[in-house]
Amino acid sequence: MGLFITFEGPEGSGKTSVANAVTAELIKNGVDVVLTREPGGTPLAEQIRAIILSQDDELLDARAEALLFAASRRQHLVNKIWPALEKGQTVICDRFIDSSLAYQGEGRGLGVDQVLAINEFATEKRMPDLTLLFDIRPEVGLARIMKNDQREVNRLDLEALNFHQKVRDAFLALAKRWPKRYVIINAEQDLNRVITDTLKVINDKLEAL
Repeated sequence: MGLFITFEGPEGSGKTSVANAVTAELIKNGVDVVLTREPGGTPLAEQIRAIILSQDDELLDARAEALLFAASRRQHLVNKIWPALEKGQTVICDRFIDSSLAYQGEGRGLGVDQVLAINEFATEKRMPDLTLLFDIRPEVGLARIMKNDQREVNRLDLEALNFHQKVRDAFLALAKRWPKRYVIINAEQDLNRVITDTLKVINDKLEAL
């Protein structure tokens, strides 16, 4: 069975750029890696992503949003993540269950444990083997987004600063809840330093298998 790694963090943390760089480096070093993302990762899950993150649709109810994330996650697991892990591949996923707990559970006020229950049904309680939290203050992350013309701006980016502070606090609380699974990376560092720190964590985990 392969290693299931997730990258988590607030908006503007740079985790997607890190995921791309780290995946390329691991492949260069002979690691069989599958890089994917949530919401999305498969054709049907990407269609659900478009609904969730669209700025143009009618106001999306918070519970409906949480259920759509869980539905997308289920499709992603069944059709992409589990098959890769069964082949012994290392899967790096840009966001997974913890994003739902932080954004919908805390940010939307639905309750972390309530959203966890929805997702445990969807995932059959399959949690990542390793979660890297790219921690950044929300004002720093949002400032990065405003400067990045190439980045997709979605519904969640447009929330107030208070919403993003709740999300960050939730991620830090989750790291305390599951300390054996989580490693916190300082995402306010230079990008190259963040990549180096991330590679060390993953390589150490792979060597320990």
